[in-house]
Amino acid sequence: MFLVGILSWWYGDGWKQRFLMIKDRLSHTSDYFSISILIKTLFSPYRQISAGNVSGPIGVQIRAAIDRLISRVVGMFVRLFVIIAGVLSICLQAAIGAVVLLGWMFVPAMPIIGLMIFAIGWVPLWR
Repeated sequence: MFLVGILSWWYGDGWKQRFLMIKDRLSHTSDYFSISILIKTLFSPYRQISAGNVSGPIGVQIRAAIDRLISRVVGMFVRLFVIIAGVLSICLQAAIGAVVLLGWMFVPAMPIIGLMIFAIGWVPLWR
């Protein structure tokens, strides 16, 4: 009865808890990189303090427009690299999570597989 209880938890609630842990980790990573906010503000100026609306001669206005344009391009590249890093991190964590879930399925069978390998006399190649 004890073994049945362990296996029913392992393939029931244990599986669900493991899935929720992986989902929570992906959610935290997505929140850490703030990908949705970075996409919304992709073309916003990057840390620009003083190049707002400028009045004055045309040369000053053109210079302010070029400053704002350069700030937006720099901001776009910085945000784009952070978005790419975040997406790669999420994809890597999802792949590792899938491997963990697959491994979770086979862990209870490992002692049985080990006994079968021991019984047939398998020896590792490095020996």
